Amino acid sequence: MSKKIDLILADALVEKGLVAQKQMDTLAQEADSSGEGLQAIVLQRGILGEKDILTVLAEKLRISCVQLKEVIIEKSVLDKVPVKVASYYGFVPLKISGRILTVAVPSPLEIKIQDEIRTQLGYGIEIALAGQDDIADALKRCYGLGADTVNKIVTSGEKKTGASSMPEEEPQRAAVEDIAKMAGDASVIRLVNQILLDGWRKRATDIHIEPRRQGVSLRYRIDGMLCDAQVAPEIKNYLNAIISRIKIMSNLNIVERRLPQDGRAIVKVQDQMLDLRISTIPTPFGESVVIRLLPSQMLFSLEKLGLPKREMQALEALIQKPHGIIFVTGPTGSGKTTTLYSCLSRINTRERKIITLEDPIEYEMAGVTQIQVMPEIDFDFARGLRSVLRHDPDVIMLGEVRDLETAEIAIRVALTGHLVFSTLHTNDAASGITRLIDIGVEPYLLASSVEEFIAQRLIRTICQDCKMEDKSIPEELKSQIARDLGLKSVADVKVYKGKGCPTCNQTGFFGRVAIYEFLPIDEDIKELIVRKTPSNQIQKLAVSKGMRTLRQDGWQKVITGLTTPEEVMKMTPAEKGETAAGRQPWMSGVSLPAGQAGLSKEESSKAGGSERRVYSRLDAKVNIRFQAFETREELLKHGFTPEQLSVTKNISAGGLFFVSREPIAAGSILDMKIELPGTSDVIECLAKVLQVEEVEEEKIYNVKVNFLDLTSAQRTKLNKYVENTES
Repeated sequence: MSKKIDLILADALVEKGLVAQKQMDTLAQEADSSGEGLQAIVLQRGILGEKDILTVLAEKLRISCVQLKEVIIEKSVLDKVPVKVASYYGFVPLKISGRILTVAVPSPLEIKIQDEIRTQLGYGIEIALAGQDDIADALKRCYGLGADTVNKIVTSGEKKTGASSMPEEEPQRAAVEDIAKMAGDASVIRLVNQILLDGWRKRATDIHIEPRRQGVSLRYRIDGMLCDAQVAPEIKNYLNAIISRIKIMSNLNIVERRLPQDGRAIVKVQDQMLDLRISTIPTPFGESVVIRLLPSQMLFSLEKLGLPKREMQALEALIQKPHGIIFVTGPTGSGKTTTLYSCLSRINTRERKIITLEDPIEYEMAGVTQIQVMPEIDFDFARGLRSVLRHDPDVIMLGEVRDLETAEIAIRVALTGHLVFSTLHTNDAASGITRLIDIGVEPYLLASSVEEFIAQRLIRTICQDCKMEDKSIPEELKSQIARDLGLKSVADVKVYKGKGCPTCNQTGFFGRVAIYEFLPIDEDIKELIVRKTPSNQIQKLAVSKGMRTLRQDGWQKVITGLTTPEEVMKMTPAEKGETAAGRQPWMSGVSLPAGQAGLSKEESSKAGGSERRVYSRLDAKVNIRFQAFETREELLKHGFTPEQLSVTKNISAGGLFFVSREPIAAGSILDMKIELPGTSDVIECLAKVLQVEEVEEEKIYNVKVNFLDLTSAQRTKLNKYVENTES
């Protein structure tokens, strides 16, 4: 910043009363001696924020101050300003009016620099002020990540193979690179560091580099969802060099491109060490790379898991038990490992010997012996578990129970006085029992060794910067939430959502929290296990004894303003006997009540429902046959026959609306056969009766059902029939 601008800023800050004159004199002297400029000194001392300084300076100079995250820049403007010019002078082009180019800069440009830009671009310059970080982010967003680096590589004469940036020999993995500082030279090394650094700053857990026919796709997984990161188009010319650099970092074979490879590297970002898990696979257009970003060390705490008070107390008591097995269940990526690590962290004392068997080791834990299993050399969980017993452990964590041998050894370990933690891949807690019995575990052994099954999911949390009440939620859904939670009134249910803002990248979500389902194995549950009772009956008993299901825990977080109903319904299995106000297979997001579930678009609109169908609905006659699984006295009284021929009024890949000559009880399960006209296809499936309406003058019954067990192929076939017939 020039001395003239320093004087203007100093006068403005004193005039506004933001800085005392005496303090300003000291700051001005420091700026003169350091050569950094007054603005930088004020920021370094923490006297004012950048936004405050820019606002004061813009007012004094009578120029605008912009928030770049809210500005949309036209592509025609970017096309006329090369990235090398914008990045060299550190500005973002905003708009072109006639022969005037408006640029956003962190501090007013000197006349000399304005003349240089005018000479190179042929436009007069008009200045607007913006934050330094906002300008850096805008350059990435407009020109693509690493665009300036790619441009410098091209102009410096590097070959497109990027070989000149690759050292002949790299130090071993133990050498830790500070990727935030290694950004001086224009090289592929710097480009890779920029990708890693940008992913870390955006809270990405995974970075996906995917070659396509048209170029290279770069995506980040943030809060469990993949989002695109814009990159410079020229980066496709350096894909092999980028992948070679990543392979060198993780000690992989840079010559082998035909086989998948897995590796690991450790890098430093500011004061934090990151453990990179790197995996490559061959594709027709080059190698695809996924990099998982993991902190080398994390502070695990039970309090940060988001557990309700009752479940928190139960878990505290559970992990203090001297023996038994605790299973955490859920799909991949549901946070099971974090929960187990938090439990181990709480009981990790000098008096306990804790050993883990993992694949892979996710995080390092001080005071815990961690072992990486390697199936490729015959060192699996079962073999590792047998060896671990010779090391006199008190607590064992087993990454996953995958087979009967591992399960039997784990049970034997628990029965001989050890506390065992492990995971299973099931949809809910009760299904963990069925899963173990299915792989061959004797029910009596299961009942005598397992202490608890804990199911969990990760759901996104609402961004606090743009949180607002959602008044578009149907009353039926609010009623179901109130009913599931045992609330006295629907008025107690308030639902929130995120509007979308720069903080959450316009998604409305920021961060994730876990929802839980705790199934303690008490005497009643043990009796059901020994009798091999189905999981739905075990769950029903557990709920009657006070168990809170995943859906109910999710509803609790909805009414406390942590998440949205759509997020809960998306991440949790449907409840046994769930009403139609819950999720329906042909609806997206919030569902409609039972009375609207089978209606046509016109009827749904009249009923006040929201049109959110995933599948098209066709008003047409299709022959169907059905057989009721449950006969009722009412059906027999009306002379109902178990099997009859009928036709539909409308049909979709989610459900149908048909006419019956006899009454059918709502809630019945029908075994259906659907004949598609013009084809030889017959679709067989189960369907649940949602609503039955009697048309007295015609002596018929309008029946609305939804499909329960259509396969993906059947649903696709039915949807194509509807769409083709409509067109």
